[in-house]
Order: sequence, then structure tokens, then C-alpha cells
Amino acid sequence: MTSSTGQSQSNRGLEVRSIDYVPLDERHGKVSSIGPLWFMSNAQIATLAVGLISITTGGNLIWSMIAIAAGVLVGTLFMAAHSSQGPQLGLPQMIQSRPQFGYVGALLVWLFAYLQYAGFNIFNTVLAGQAIGASVHGGSDSLWFWVVTIVAVVVALFGYDLIHRFERYLTYLTVAMLALLTVAVLTHLDLPAAMFDLGGFQLVPFLAQLGVAAGYQISWAIYVSDYSRYLPPAAAGRTFRYTFWGSALGGIWVMFLGAFIAAAAGKDFDTIPSIQATADKLFPGFGSIALFVAALGLVSVTALNMYGGSLTLISSIDSLRRIRPTLRLRIITIAVTAAISVILANVASEDFLANFNDFLLLVLYFFIPWTAVNLTDYFIVRKGHYAIAEIFKPHGIYGRWGWPGIIAYLVGFVVMVPFFSAGTLFVGPVAQAMDGADISLFIGLPVAGVLYWLLTRKVNAAEEARLGDAESAELDAAAHGHTLP
Repeated sequence: MTSSTGQSQSNRGLEVRSIDYVPLDERHGKVSSIGPLWFMSNAQIATLAVGLISITTGGNLIWSMIAIAAGVLVGTLFMAAHSSQGPQLGLPQMIQSRPQFGYVGALLVWLFAYLQYAGFNIFNTVLAGQAIGASVHGGSDSLWFWVVTIVAVVVALFGYDLIHRFERYLTYLTVAMLALLTVAVLTHLDLPAAMFDLGGFQLVPFLAQLGVAAGYQISWAIYVSDYSRYLPPAAAGRTFRYTFWGSALGGIWVMFLGAFIAAAAGKDFDTIPSIQATADKLFPGFGSIALFVAALGLVSVTALNMYGGSLTLISSIDSLRRIRPTLRLRIITIAVTAAISVILANVASEDFLANFNDFLLLVLYFFIPWTAVNLTDYFIVRKGHYAIAEIFKPHGIYGRWGWPGIIAYLVGFVVMVPFFSAGTLFVGPVAQAMDGADISLFIGLPVAGVLYWLLTRKVNAAEEARLGDAESAELDAAAHGHTLP
């Protein structure tokens, strides 16, 4: 951070910027820091629960692992593709939806984004509170919910740089814990031979696991640029690699552990007790250590959700009424997001696995067409070149309503509906005919992406790029004054 007038951190250490553009003289950091951040985002208990889907619906372990690996790699491919947008544009992820959906129209996807931030935080707070309570053998779950929330609020308030440091140091501790837990799983769990039978393939559990794993990874897409936007533009090409492998390795490793533990536990599986019991098989007391380290990972993800939720709320307010994105507004929006999480965490602690499964499916459905539209716009239509100052103008060139994006999004979502298999919530007619198999992912992505490309054939991307160059001085001046252009 080299600017004395527009640093990303104030003299109190709290991050000042939110949805505003990060000027070039404030860009800093190493692209390699992206890897630990996304590894840690997946290396936590909530991700472990994603690996249970096939096992709990009748699949065997070997096909569950194949489905997990395939789903994670497919979902992460799309999620990581967003990472280059941060250094290139210097903007958080969701504000970048305005060129596709319009100044006001972007509220459509921001509503779903905020539901995701809040929803994941509810589940993360529940799991973290229960994990800490089990590891220290004391205190009520409600008490630990508050402790988790307060620590996460502090991290989110200090913001971007502290989040990166926190995740980097936590990675070392978490890798050591996961390595020991893996040894415990491989050496102390008894699994029936049928769990490794390649002839035991079942389509419905396989597709359910593949879809949820892919959806879980795609659900991170709305976060990605938030944590790469302070990097210099030259880092844009390398962020994909670090984001992809960090997120994919963390996701596959932890989901595999979840599948192994669930396969061994059978109907007796219960997230926190099963992890603790498995870890204690390696040596007495390791279960408590593993749960405490895992809880720290959940705290870090809770901070990410508060940070992203704050950015989404500020973006939404700005679409309805022009505002100055101040530190005070950051504090208020983080506090609102935290309050929602800790209050609802006390309500959402029952039937966790069923609720979490259904929630993940809903997240997948909402963000499949969004990620298709956003990536098509960035890589194909506008090729990464935007008039950034116009993104902050209610009557700028991107308009108040971006009908190509809205139409492509809605059509992509609607054509997916017959293929939905959302647990107890809804099963579409095609999914019913396929015994509950869910292939909506492979319908919504191409339909939304291709339709958006067709509807934007007349976009003059070159003219927009020239306008962006002409407005660069205005953009930079506004950024150093911490005001929107």
C-alpha cells in the first residue's frame, strides 16, 4: 500500500474501502496468498458435510469419491474463472453484475447472494459453536455462537489484509490436523468391502453427490474477486491457478474424509460426535484438538461471509439511493449481517444435515445461471474491458435494467426447474422420471451462457473500452477521495 491518501486500511487498521474501485497505487500483495485463502475456505466442517450426500442416499464409497472429485473439479473451474476479474477491474465480485443486469437490475442476484452469505453463516455458526463446545467440554452452544460471531466480526472489520493473513497462518495448523485425521480414518475405520465395489454404481446417489459438490464450489463464485481485487492487474492471469488448486484440494480432501467417516458410521453418523470419535481413535484427546482447529476454520469462513455480506448490502443500498461507501457504513452492514447469523443460528441447529443439503441445492440453482452470464460477459462479450466509472452511474451506459442479463438468467433458471431434485423441497418431472437424478447444472449453464451471448451480439465492447480509458482519470480521482464516480 503506497498511497498516503487512499490506503485500503485506515490509521486504526480497519479497511476503508468496500464497493469502490481500488486504484493502482493501492494494489499490493502476492498472488500466491490466494491459494491458502481458498484452501481454508473449503477445509472446514461444513465442507465435510457435503461429502456425505451419496453415502446417506445409498451410494458406496468408491463411487462417492469419484462423484466428489468430478463435481469439485467442474464447479471449481467456473468458480476460479472469476478470480482474474478482481485484479483486472479492482472491484468486488457482485458489483461487477451491473454491466450484465443493470444498475437496479443487479438487485435480483444480490438478493440471492445475501441469502447465501446469511444462510452459510447460520450453518457455520452452529457447527463452530457445537465444535468448540465439544472440544472444551463446557459452555452452552448459544454462548459459543456469540463467541464465534464476535471473533468473526473483528476479522471482517479489519478486512482484506487481515483475512489473508489469518487464512495463511491457519492453513499450516489445519493441514497438520487434516493429515492426522486422515491417518486416523485410513488406519482405524472398518469399512465393508461393498463400499469399494466399482460394480455397485447407483445413478441417483452419484448424480446427487456430483451436483451438490459442484454447486458447493460454484456457490463460492460470488466471493472470488473480493479477495483478489487489491492485487496488481499483472496478477490477473495467475489468480486462476492459485484459486483453482487451493479450493479444489481443500474441497476434495475434506469431502473425502466426510464420505469415509459417514461410510463407517452408517446410520449412527452425527457430524460433530463422529469427527471427534474418529480422531480419538488415533490418540486420546485428538478429537478435541481436531474440533477446535476445525472451529477456527469455520470462524474464518464466517468472517468471509460477513465481509461479502457487507459488500452486497452496500451495493444494494447504492442501487436504490446513491451513497458514499464509508467505514461507518462498513461497520453497520457487517453488524447487521452478524446479527442475522447469530440470532438465526439458535433456530437452525436441528436436523442440520437435511437443512444443509437442501440449502446447498438451492444455492446451486440460483447461481448456475448467474455465473454463466457473468463469465460469458467477461471472457467473451467484453473480454475483460469495462468502463468502470460507468458501473457507479445510475444512468450510465450499462443502464438501470440490463435486460439481456436478466432474460438470460431467468430463462436459464426456468429451464432447470424440471431437472431440480431439491431434497424434500421440490423434485421436477424430469428428475422424477430419472428416479431423482439431478442434471440441472448441465442444463442451466449452457442455456444461460449461450442466450446471453446471443442477446449481446450488438454490444460495442471496443467503444466501452475507449470510454473506460477516457474516464480513468475521473475514476482514479474519485477512488482517492473514497467516493463513487
